[in-house]
Amino acid sequence: MVTELIDYLKNKKVMILGFGREGKSTYKFIRKHLKEQLIYISDQKENFWSEEELLQGDEKIICYSGEEYLDHLEEYDVIIKAPGISFVGMDITEYEQKITSQLELFLEFFDVYTIGITGTKGKSTTSSLMYQILQDQGKKSMLLGNIGTPVWDFIEDFQKDTIAVLEMSSHQLEYMKKSPNIAILLNIFPDHLDHYESYEAYARAKCNIFEHQNSTDYFLWNSDNEMLQQLVEKTKGITYSVSFLGREESEVYLKDAAVFIKDKKVYDTKEKCKLVGDYSLNNMMFVLGVSEILNLDLKQTIQTIKQFEPLRHRLQLVGNYDEVTYYDNSIATIPEATIEAVKALQNVDTLIIGGMDRGINYTGLINFINQSEVSNIVCMPKTGHDIADKIEKSTYLVSSMEEAVQIAKKVTQKGKSCLLSPAAASYGFFKNFEEKGDLYQKLIKF
Repeated sequence: MVTELIDYLKNKKVMILGFGREGKSTYKFIRKHLKEQLIYISDQKENFWSEEELLQGDEKIICYSGEEYLDHLEEYDVIIKAPGISFVGMDITEYEQKITSQLELFLEFFDVYTIGITGTKGKSTTSSLMYQILQDQGKKSMLLGNIGTPVWDFIEDFQKDTIAVLEMSSHQLEYMKKSPNIAILLNIFPDHLDHYESYEAYARAKCNIFEHQNSTDYFLWNSDNEMLQQLVEKTKGITYSVSFLGREESEVYLKDAAVFIKDKKVYDTKEKCKLVGDYSLNNMMFVLGVSEILNLDLKQTIQTIKQFEPLRHRLQLVGNYDEVTYYDNSIATIPEATIEAVKALQNVDTLIIGGMDRGINYTGLINFINQSEVSNIVCMPKTGHDIADKIEKSTYLVSSMEEAVQIAKKVTQKGKSCLLSPAAASYGFFKNFEEKGDLYQKLIKF
């Protein structure tokens, strides 16, 4: 399988576009197997090569940076693009078919069974849970992709009976011309509007997870989502619709506090589980559907689900301090995720919101907060400041996480909870949501 990929790249003019974690992974793989081939690398960071120890001494590279890093892409045979690079506002018709990625080339050249998972929210938890289910049932599997591990870092460890669980972001899917054997589309909400021309363009990128399937592949999708209802008609795979709202025509649906698969009751939602809230239950319904498709032991699947711990920064319990319980949901970068987090916990007295403005509409969140039992809203810049005057609760405008936590400790009623759930991205203020959540947790404990 590796040989086919190497043969494809050999003697081609290959551009590695973006030299972050995935770009470095791509470079290491190509250089290991094609020691004499000239490699082109381009990144927005000025003179990035001078600071990269990995590139020192390699005379077979040509690098571009700064303002010219997206110039002359039509000259290359293959453009292996990092997920975060956006072509918004650019005419790329001349070279769009040359754009590919680690994930697409993996799907193209590796004959292993693949489960791809995407969605605006829930993909990391669902991917991790699916991987754990396979592990607990003795299946040889690997968890890769947007979860933080570039596929090519472990590409030589795959065997024919390996099942690859791939978390796939919209950025990874945007130009994808291959789809996994099992495609899961959990949900779609407005997000990443700074990267795409429109919400519709973002949704279309997500849909590449199923658009290139064949008649023996499976596609599991959320039939409650109006946007998806308009888009799934194109699929060639075997569809499994999943309905949290109890649409009994769906293959997997919720009814009377139980999950049914094709009208057979398989899971009682009243059973104790460490994953809480409607979003978590929705994620569970998808992995139950996959377990049915793969003929896994459903009882063992349910046991894994009940024991599965929330991932870091995803409705994560930080601890109880001075009779207040603190939760970290810094992964919540859209209003819908914050709303569902408050619903799941039920006893939130203080909510910390705010982050980077990406053009998202906050009317729904404002209305929800005004009608909720939450007493205190701590508003961080920029989005928190922007909507503070529309919130009919006690609002506190702060400029830092230190201030936010200090106020939360003062105003949160004992016996209740404080929740960090920004409803906005962290960029511009923090490196990422992990850094934001880590600081919150550190400050809580002091």
